[in-house]
Amino acid sequence: MRSMLLVLGLLPAAPAFAGDVVFYRCTDAAGHLTIQNSPCPKGSREEKKTMQGVNTVPMGAAAKPSTPAPLPAAPPRPEAVPDTPREEPVEAVADDKPRLSPPVLFQCTTYDRDSYVTESSEPQKRCLPLRTVGLDGNPSTGAGQACDIVYDQCARVPDGALCEAWKKRLGETEVAWRFGRTENAEKNRAEFERVQRIIHESTCGATSP
Repeated sequence: MRSMLLVLGLLPAAPAFAGDVVFYRCTDAAGHLTIQNSPCPKGSREEKKTMQGVNTVPMGAAAKPSTPAPLPAAPPRPEAVPDTPREEPVEAVADDKPRLSPPVLFQCTTYDRDSYVTESSEPQKRCLPLRTVGLDGNPSTGAGQACDIVYDQCARVPDGALCEAWKKRLGETEVAWRFGRTENAEKNRAEFERVQRIIHESTCGATSP
């Protein structure tokens, strides 16, 4: 199974694309996969894909402040009145809401040594094909199919490594969205944006570019 290297600088912390965006899926001689927005290096296998970028939500026009009605003129006073001390306005306290730690993730490894991160603590099961033979012992005459059920090996990601794991998760969802099946594009895009919001609203977002 090929190893995967994901370039996470393709998108900003919040969607801000407009117009078409070109992505390059590069596979080098060692099988390493890279997603980037520039042509692949020489010697790499390149797959180019043009997609509609995520449009920034336009900001509403600022409301024009209304002009206050003029105050009536004060009546003349027969004698001077000392000025009343003016109260200083109380400054509003900024609502600095603390960021929460990111949710728990699990690092899983498949039977063929591929790895991925997931939010589920339940390991996936897979059907490992078994070799079948005919009645005469010849593998070429075996018509049956059989498999061995195996489970992925999963372990909880340490708290200190959660931000990096969530960034890896973001990269996996981006690959699924941009290079997955067309009929699943909307679903995969929604999952990508959900993971992006989790990172932005957690302590991981404070260190994101």
